[in-house]
Amino acid sequence: MRELEYPFSSQMLLRKKKALRKALLNNQEKHKSSISLNIAILGGSTTKDIADIIELFLLNEGFHIHIYESEYGKYWEDVVFENEKLDAFKPDIIYICTSIYNIIEFPAVSDSEAEVSRKLENNYSHFKEIWDAISAKYKCVVIQNNFEYPRYRLLGNMDSYDYRGKTHFISKLNEKINCYANDNSSFYICDTNYLSAQYGLNAWSDPYYWYMYKYSMAVSAIPELAYNVYRIIKAVYGKNKKVIVTDLDNTLWGGVLAEDGPEEIQIGRDTSVGQMYTDIQAYLCEQKELGVILAINSKNDERNVTIGLQKKESVLSAKDFSSIKANWNPKSQNMREIALDLKLGSDSFVFLDDNPGEREEVRLYDSKIGIPELSKPEYYIQEIDRAGYFECIGISNEDRMRGKMYAEAELRGKNQHHYSNYDDFLQSLEMKAEIGSFSSQYYSRIAQLTNKSNQFNLTTKRCSRADIEEIAQKENFITLYGKLSDKFGDNGLVSVIFGHIDADKVTFHIDEWLMSCRVLKRDLEKAMMDILYRQCLNRGVKTILGYYYRTDKNEMVKEHYREMGFLLFEDKGDSTVWKYDVTTDYVNKNTHILVEEVKGNE
Repeated sequence: MRELEYPFSSQMLLRKKKALRKALLNNQEKHKSSISLNIAILGGSTTKDIADIIELFLLNEGFHIHIYESEYGKYWEDVVFENEKLDAFKPDIIYICTSIYNIIEFPAVSDSEAEVSRKLENNYSHFKEIWDAISAKYKCVVIQNNFEYPRYRLLGNMDSYDYRGKTHFISKLNEKINCYANDNSSFYICDTNYLSAQYGLNAWSDPYYWYMYKYSMAVSAIPELAYNVYRIIKAVYGKNKKVIVTDLDNTLWGGVLAEDGPEEIQIGRDTSVGQMYTDIQAYLCEQKELGVILAINSKNDERNVTIGLQKKESVLSAKDFSSIKANWNPKSQNMREIALDLKLGSDSFVFLDDNPGEREEVRLYDSKIGIPELSKPEYYIQEIDRAGYFECIGISNEDRMRGKMYAEAELRGKNQHHYSNYDDFLQSLEMKAEIGSFSSQYYSRIAQLTNKSNQFNLTTKRCSRADIEEIAQKENFITLYGKLSDKFGDNGLVSVIFGHIDADKVTFHIDEWLMSCRVLKRDLEKAMMDILYRQCLNRGVKTILGYYYRTDKNEMVKEHYREMGFLLFEDKGDSTVWKYDVTTDYVNKNTHILVEEVKGNE
């Protein structure tokens, strides 16, 4: 829905929120959502409008949402004390929406440094008690606001560095919250300190709204806060974009290549215009370092594009792009071909183009593509960044190596053409796999895979890191991860199976089986089946039940269980149940991968 794309009209969202919600729910009835979330919002101020706008953004992303709101100011009591209502709600996410008004004590000018330290620790302990209680009771994702600066500085500029200054006190408290976040992987900070600065502290902290309505911020700022919370949630559940597809002329460099020639395009530090585009390229280079894949979609001659990217002033070169489409075809056609090259769905893409007509042509082709409304080159970076397409909640090796992995995949594809027999090609890859039970070093990556994998995903069960940690510790669960490497490089952790053994102790249910699309048709699923069979046999399991739930994207695996030797047990049309008899003789299915099995949890 265009109204909910960034930049949005805050006034319009607040005014039309009921109508927008109705339209989004009607749309969900037609297209069943794959992710259902229970979100508890615990507020130290009025949160009704905040909850409503968060729900709008999440509905637009395809989530099915249930929201629990604490009573006004009961954010601490709702968690620390017994709460049957919240227990029954079973939150997937708890958002603690507090502000400077919930600081329990500030420094006084007469305080000693020791007294200020005591107050700082007292405030931190007040919030840490909530977080620890959530961890013990609910084992769910926590999002905590940090604190905006005070709306006045009693000590003037000295307020920022004197131990008695409120500004200094807030900075120290925020730093303690940062340390907690670094030590707790399912804990995320909603950076209201930055948001309020970006919005303008005087406007954000308008005291009128606190005194009249007990809103900790101006009502007009609520959609900005809600959007920031939404960005964290969508990232936790794997809804980030993966690819930036960019135009070139007046997008990555100044000028029109076909008219001005490669020598005259503006890039580099010598001119103000060139500096703008150098900074844009540097920003995309930083995104690439975080694992975002880069591609080019340009109406240009490919030879000239190559020359343009070879300019010594250019930050980016041709090797930084996983796919380059430089021709005179419609840009929507190029987008389709880039998606095929990278084997990714259109909802993984962001398209950058300075031309509104080209943006609209691609938008009409597929509304799932993220398309920021670029204005002037000096603002491109902010306009891309504030849209939150690539909200970062962790930096894994798999993320940082993604571009390299796609380059290696291209080498594999070229190598395949040398073999007329596919088995010979697989054997030539010299593949090695590590397969083992879930361990803490992989929890984040496993959770990421459950949320990002769509094609080879039998049940599309989505999990947070907290969910994976809980599953790994359950005695009645069997869990497996699979890592795959070959002579071209390391694909990292790319496959996951987990499920539970019934109370009868002889039936194992596969709750989830998934694999990254970049290792499709490499026989890793066969190696995983071999290990799964042995683990079931060792646990006394007699029957394995596998489940397939059809989605718009996983049609390719509808016969997966049949290919693994299962028999169809039940067919409900959109879902099937498959049965494997563990008591029958088993012949290993994998013949091409050297497997190292890692025993037990770490």
